[in-house]
Amino acid sequence: MKSTDKGVLHVVATPIGNLEDITMRAVSVLKSVDLIACEDTRKSLVLLRRWGVATELMSLHRFSESRRIGTVIQRLDQGQNVALITDAGTPAVSYPWNRLVRAVLESGFKVTPIPGPSSIMAALSVAGMDASTFLFLGFAPRKDDHRRAFFEEIRDAIRTSIFLETPKRILDTLKIGADILGDRSMVILRELTKIHVEILPGTAASILRDLETRHAVKGEIAVVVQGRSDAPAGVDMEQVVQTLMREGFTGKRLADEAARRFGAKKTAAYEAFLKMRRDSWE
Repeated sequence: MKSTDKGVLHVVATPIGNLEDITMRAVSVLKSVDLIACEDTRKSLVLLRRWGVATELMSLHRFSESRRIGTVIQRLDQGQNVALITDAGTPAVSYPWNRLVRAVLESGFKVTPIPGPSSIMAALSVAGMDASTFLFLGFAPRKDDHRRAFFEEIRDAIRTSIFLETPKRILDTLKIGADILGDRSMVILRELTKIHVEILPGTAASILRDLETRHAVKGEIAVVVQGRSDAPAGVDMEQVVQTLMREGFTGKRLADEAARRFGAKKTAAYEAFLKMRRDSWE
């Protein structure tokens, strides 16, 4: 992987819990690069030692990213290859390493993804909700007024929503979620891929009651919330869309006709049309 010209930045996904969940390609890259930029050297060493990786490490977290960017670019300019990893999952998705990636691209160096584990995709795959389209919202806000605005966005979303939360804040977050979301279906996924993985379906209120009975809540948490249904009472959106498609309507014309003839919400009809079209291609 040595380059006689410019180096390459490899953005490498690492396990979200189980150390076995790493690709062969990721291990090969981590062994071959000249430098690994990581969020926490102590946590990364656990993974790297498990797979026999002895590459030089450099700490690069949210507080040091801006001053470390120059170091990474300098190493790339010397023809060295660099890997970027986070404590778990894919860098630059939930954390701000996108600044490093953007700076490397703007400096004229190549960036290549080494895909792998993702807490987002893992959670959606076992939540039992429509994930053909979804809204990822990162970590929930810390302040109550921001949390309320956050859940109002989720309440109004037609797509399935997913966000992340810490065990210390999950109860406070669910209290506000219960107030705003009501009986909207929700699934909490805790300790994904680990021995004590847990999947809790219900509503914000019912899951809150469960967690409040526990001595402590541990492990990183993903929360999946079902999108709202805009179909008026008595309207079968799937049947409406199928009827209009048989008549030759598609896209926005179909949505307009669904609203005019059946009283359906245009956005709901349009998304139902897109979903049915995708399903027909599979």
